[in-house]
Amino acid sequence: MGTIQVSSEREVGAPAEVVYSYLADMRNHHPRFLPPAFSNFEVESGGVGAGTIITYTFTAGGRTRQYRSQVAEPEPGRVLTESDMNSSAVTTFTVTPHGDTSRVRISSTWKGAGGVGGFFERMFAPRVLRGIFADELGRLDAYARARSAS
Repeated sequence: MGTIQVSSEREVGAPAEVVYSYLADMRNHHPRFLPPAFSNFEVESGGVGAGTIITYTFTAGGRTRQYRSQVAEPEPGRVLTESDMNSSAVTTFTVTPHGDTSRVRISSTWKGAGGVGGFFERMFAPRVLRGIFADELGRLDAYARARSAS
């Protein structure tokens, strides 16, 4: 049983402070650029930034799981985390200024299963999750560009 880490990053066509505000606003913005792997997204309490609690269903690789996560801001304006309250899973969003655009990285870590199931998890979960993160980053970029154009 080891820790599994998966990440994806890309440039997003908006300034870092704008992009971070979209990521941190779980009521009005964040759900609008989630890929289809995420469903039933709800804000249980809070809504923007640290202390917010969200719930959602995540489907990937033929498996569906419910998450209840608490949002934290270890570096407000730059780093936001979603920590699942029922597992070791933590997803981190890091936004770095890059001129008039930003560099956004999504990474997740969790303690993998042991045995044969853990072997398959280590083999397939990173590839599937990287694809979902790349999709989310592409959607975030399109969302940010569309909003700055209006």
